[in-house]
Amino acid sequence: MAKAKLTIRLQTSSSLDSQTILLKESIMKQWKLAANQTVTLQFGSLRKEVTLVPIAKSTTLRVHPHLASEMNLYEGAKLNGRYSAETRTFHLGPLIAVMVSRVHSKSSDRPFGANTSFCRELTLACEKFGGLVYFFSPAELPAESGRLSGWIYDKGWKKRSFPIPNVVYNRLTKRRLENSDRVQQFIHEVKSTYRSHVFNEKFLNKTEVFQILKQVPGVQSYLPESYAYKSSTLQAMCARHSTVYLKPVTGSLGKGIIRISKAPKGYLCHFNQSSGVRKLSFASLKAMTQAIGSRIKSRYQIQQGIRLIQSNGNPIDFRVLAQKNNKGVWAITSTVGRIAGSHTFVSNLARGGTLTSVSTALARGGFGAAQRSAIYHRLQKAALSLAAGLDEKIPEHFAELGIDLAVDTSGKVWLLEINSKPSKEENSSLAPNKIRPSVRRIVHYCQHLAKL
Repeated sequence: MAKAKLTIRLQTSSSLDSQTILLKESIMKQWKLAANQTVTLQFGSLRKEVTLVPIAKSTTLRVHPHLASEMNLYEGAKLNGRYSAETRTFHLGPLIAVMVSRVHSKSSDRPFGANTSFCRELTLACEKFGGLVYFFSPAELPAESGRLSGWIYDKGWKKRSFPIPNVVYNRLTKRRLENSDRVQQFIHEVKSTYRSHVFNEKFLNKTEVFQILKQVPGVQSYLPESYAYKSSTLQAMCARHSTVYLKPVTGSLGKGIIRISKAPKGYLCHFNQSSGVRKLSFASLKAMTQAIGSRIKSRYQIQQGIRLIQSNGNPIDFRVLAQKNNKGVWAITSTVGRIAGSHTFVSNLARGGTLTSVSTALARGGFGAAQRSAIYHRLQKAALSLAAGLDEKIPEHFAELGIDLAVDTSGKVWLLEINSKPSKEENSSLAPNKIRPSVRRIVHYCQHLAKL
C-alpha cells in the first residue's frame, strides 16, 4: 500500500477531541477509508483506537494535544503514514532509535561527542525523507511500560520519552557495554516482545569473520591465509610467508597489531603501540615466537602478509562502506583510499593515515588509467560479495559494514578485515544541512524495515 508523508500538527478545537485525527481527504480516498472510520493508530510500540475525519487541503496530520501526549507525537514531526486494511491499522513512522555508548548530558552542544554531527545529520535526513530518530545510551535502560527515555533534536538537544521504536541501530563502540546484561536483555526484549528490528547487533571479531567466509563460495580468493593464534601455527606461517601479521581478534584502530618480517639474520617485529611503533629483532624463529607468546594477553589472529601497493614507501589500503539500501539489498555507498602515516604500518586515520580517492591511491601505487578502472571494479565486486556472503552465514542482523581491502603489486584484491561499527566521527567539516549518501541510506533502510 502506498505511503504518504505527513507533518504532525497539534490542534485544539471544539470539533476535535482526543480520539479524533484529521487526515487529508485525498489520502483517505487513496487508502479507501470512509469518513469517521475507526482505526488503530500505531506509532512505534504504542497503539490507540482513533476516528479519522477527512479535511480538504492540508497535508498535515492534525491531532489533539492530549492524543499527541499519549502517543509521544511531537509538533512538526515529519512522518510517513501507511494504512493496512487487513489489520485496520494506520502506521506512522518509522520511529528509529540509535543506541550510543554515552550521552554527555551537560554538554548541550555536543551531547554525543565527536558523533554529534552525525546524529544531527541523521535527524535532518529523517525530517527530509520521513521518520523520527532519537538517541539513547545503556544508562537509559531498562525500558519501562513500552517507553524509553532518549534525546531528540528540537531547536537544541532535549531529553524526552518515546515508544519502543520500529528499528534500533546499534552504534555502541564498547564491547563491554554491548555484552552487558542490560543491553542483551533489551535487544532480546525489543525483538521478541515488540517485533522491532535491531541491526548491526554486535561487534565482529576477526577470526569469526574469516572462519565464516571460508565457507562462502566465490569469496575464498579474497582471503589471505588466516588462523587463530597458536605458537606452532605462527612458526608454520612464518616459514611459509616473508611477512606475517598478528592482529587482536577484538581490536580496532590498528591497536596491538604486530608485523613480523624475515630479516637477513633472523626476524624483525614491529609492534604498533599507542606511543608509536616499536621494533625488536630476534636471531631465530624460536626466540621470536617465545617473545611474542609472552606478550600476547588476549586472543590474536595470524594473517598472511600481503605485498601492498605503496605511496612513497607507505602502505595503501581501501575502506569500502557497504550498506543495505531501500530494498534491503547490499550496495556500495563509498570507497576511499587510505595511506599509512610515515611512522607506522597501519592506515587508520587515528594512527596518522590520510584519505584519498581510489584513483589517486592506485596511481600512487603505480597503476595506469586502464588498470585503475579494472581494479576499482574488482574492489566493488569483492566488497559486495563479502558483505552478502557474511550476511548470509551469520545469524545476527547487519546492514552496514566497513570492509577493509588491499591491492597487491599485481593488482589482486585481498580482504584485510570487516568492521561492523564503521566510524561516524567528524573527520571532515560538512556544509550546513548536508546529508551524506551513507546517512540517507540508513534512513531508507529503516523505512524498508518498517514498511514506511
